[in-house]
Amino acid sequence: MQITKNIHAIKIPFKLLVSPGRTLDRFVYAYLIYGKGICLIDCGVASSKNIIFDYLKKTGRDPKEISMLVLTHSHPDHIGGSQAVRRGSGCQVAAHIDAKPWIEDVECQFKERPILNFHSLVEGSVEVDLVLRDGDNLDLGDGQTIKVVHTPGHSRGSVSLLLKDDGALFSGDAIPIEGEVPIYEDVLSSIRSIRKLRRIKGLEVLLASWDEPQHGDCVYELMDEGLRYFQQVHEVVHQAKIDSPSISVKEVCARVFRNLGLPKNAMIPIVVKSIEAHLSVSGYQDLLGV
Repeated sequence: MQITKNIHAIKIPFKLLVSPGRTLDRFVYAYLIYGKGICLIDCGVASSKNIIFDYLKKTGRDPKEISMLVLTHSHPDHIGGSQAVRRGSGCQVAAHIDAKPWIEDVECQFKERPILNFHSLVEGSVEVDLVLRDGDNLDLGDGQTIKVVHTPGHSRGSVSLLLKDDGALFSGDAIPIEGEVPIYEDVLSSIRSIRKLRRIKGLEVLLASWDEPQHGDCVYELMDEGLRYFQQVHEVVHQAKIDSPSISVKEVCARVFRNLGLPKNAMIPIVVKSIEAHLSVSGYQDLLGV
């Protein structure tokens, strides 16, 4: 669907295997910036190429016009289709320097961050042609540029991207959605990253990976909600440690899921890691005041 004059969004469904025979229905957004060439932001899972290329053809564009694929971070639902997209378009691949190792060696990522159906989500490794750092400006041609904003927390190599002319922010997975399963590595870095994004003036469109495109005043409100959600999760973790100082990580995680009404079958290792991130700073009661 078209979001602004230059931006199009593609919603890509996939299934996350949470235990043998049990899956969660998920989705992720990939975004296209149309100009002289085409910039693709994230590319979904291994099966996503046809969805993206079919959309391009329906809107009168050619997949070979994709000149750059920018990956907001290295997780499977963002990089899974990179090999096929590159083969089909000949594009350059760009990612943050801290995301590069897991993109160029997906087996290393699988060992360090195992997901049951990882190999059905990720086609394989791909070389990063352009290494990104905070503050970089990517020239898309015809006067279009996107600014790179390093937003670690969800992962070390996470970036958000600002298309200033459209007032649009591509936030990847940097901003959690209240009531959704928490997935991040470093909660304090996540908070700092959202505050960094919150300081950007003139935002009119928020284009996250896990949420529908948002317009208007709610852009900043959603950032504030994300910050409050970190604190909401943390308060449950903090209280659990006060009640039972020797409580296990899995017991804390179960308490978080009960208190927040999250689905039990989503309590998978990458989510447990999020709770561990809170436990590592459980000495703080108010994370937003740190």
